[in-house]
Amino acid sequence: MTRRGLIMFLLTGVFWGLPYYFIAIALESFSTPTIVFARTFIGALVLVPYAIKTGASRQVLKAWPYVLLFAVLEMVGPWYLITEAEKYISSGLAGLLISTVPFFAVAILALVFKDRTALKPVPLTGMIIGFLGVIALVGIDSFLGHVEPLWIGAVVLAAIGYSIAPIMANHKMTNVPTSGVIGFSMAIVAIIYSVPAAFEIPGELAAAPPIEGWVALLVLGLICSALAFVIFFELIREIGPVKASLITYVNTAVALLLGTVFLSEPVTPGLLIGIPLIAVGLYLSAKK
Repeated sequence: MTRRGLIMFLLTGVFWGLPYYFIAIALESFSTPTIVFARTFIGALVLVPYAIKTGASRQVLKAWPYVLLFAVLEMVGPWYLITEAEKYISSGLAGLLISTVPFFAVAILALVFKDRTALKPVPLTGMIIGFLGVIALVGIDSFLGHVEPLWIGAVVLAAIGYSIAPIMANHKMTNVPTSGVIGFSMAIVAIIYSVPAAFEIPGELAAAPPIEGWVALLVLGLICSALAFVIFFELIREIGPVKASLITYVNTAVALLLGTVFLSEPVTPGLLIGIPLIAVGLYLSAKK
């Protein structure tokens, strides 16, 4: 990995480790539809004008079916599922579950794109160990009453969407500028969520949300969405979608650290057993 690639890797990992903490903060004042609408509206407000000014919108229009599919797989479904799930599970656990993205990415490349490197003994063993870690985490904490399996499944489903979308974009939209793909995807999602958010926002504004809630929405829109996505797409073009998906190493560390230190989230027995297995699985699944 080049120095440029390493810097983008670390930045994206940190920026995408932040959302779980700020979602938890935003949920104290806003509903799930409002949060998803706000972060995509803010992101689109920044990126769409830039995409139009640079002419990226023309390429976006030519590739609109894939832009729409990317928006659905990467944002419409996952961002609702993760945000809603954080009402029932900790932000750190949500971040940890998203670390399963590389497992799904490797499986998709093997099954759909016939990338046989994913079926070699070492990465295959890594995938198995990683899934055992997830099973151990969910099983132990569910048995002890720490988590609800339904919302674990919701975040894992979001992880599947996260794994498919970048691979699809890397294969189908290589010539479409990043700002155009992300900006117009966010605009699509903002339009979709504007309807349910419209029913929630009047009541939320009447309750006078604290400054922390507004700051959380701004961070989610500007840093965790617009800026992080632009860097992530450049990272994909630099090192490929599978290696880029390994930013979940950093994501998880940031999410767990913020949740434990600032939200006083507990370190459960399932986390203590599951985290090492998932970490080993991630490391091995990236091997060739």
